Amino acid sequence: MNACGRVLITGGSGYLGHELTRQLLEHDDVDAVCIYSRSEWRQAQLFEHFNGHPKLRMFVGDVRDADRLRRAMHGVDLVIHAAALKRVEVGQYNPTEMVATNVSGTVNALLAAEEARVQRFVLVSSDKAYQPANAYGASKFLAECVAMGDKDMRGMRRPKVRVVRYGNVAGSTGSVIPVWRRALEHGKRARITDPDATRFWMTRHQAAQLVLAAATQHEAPDLMIPNLPAFRLGDLAEAMGLHDAKIVGLQSGEKMHESMSADACSLNAVRLTIAQLREGLKEC
Repeated sequence: MNACGRVLITGGSGYLGHELTRQLLEHDDVDAVCIYSRSEWRQAQLFEHFNGHPKLRMFVGDVRDADRLRRAMHGVDLVIHAAALKRVEVGQYNPTEMVATNVSGTVNALLAAEEARVQRFVLVSSDKAYQPANAYGASKFLAECVAMGDKDMRGMRRPKVRVVRYGNVAGSTGSVIPVWRRALEHGKRARITDPDATRFWMTRHQAAQLVLAAATQHEAPDLMIPNLPAFRLGDLAEAMGLHDAKIVGLQSGEKMHESMSADACSLNAVRLTIAQLREGLKEC
């Protein structure tokens, strides 16, 4: 890994931020890992998990707060912008909140990074930003547009910006795996939208590796899209031991198959078998 110096992760107390922190703390060329998020409780949990590592810094703040971002980014070399509202169904009824956090929050983060003379800026995006079908996807598409906008319009101090776009991270907070696991634990009947729907598969470790590659590799493209396998929701349910799931149909804003680009659709991607999914679940 090339030198990272001082790193700030917005939304850093979340599922991905936890893994990014773990990997960053393993490198001697990282001077500090600054966690910027709204959740003081999750920050306390993360700080405790890493035994109060001396390189960890905790900043309570919201990406909607431009002044707080400016102060937090003082002396930072790399920003990983992972903070976002991500729930599709929430976005359908609260689109203005998606805009305020995912779009305006990205503008705030970029302007703060520019003012602080941050060297590199990585935006964590989503497959839902490609041909968006819901408010969340549309907000991430606009965030990508903001991040990759015309460099001449942003001035000479603009940091090197890259965007990483991938599907839901397996086992992430609020995703189907922990939801189904809770149903199994409590003996409840799980709900599944459509067994034939397909989604991309990516582990938290892989997601963090991609983000750090975008941050440190000079030859990396401005928009990084990994080549990921996919799975049927019905196969995942079987791999998890769900044999009586209630089929509820696709919800508002959901796609039958996700795409990350014109050449990367979950319907046509390499398909994980049930056995492979069982093995992959051990990492979630």
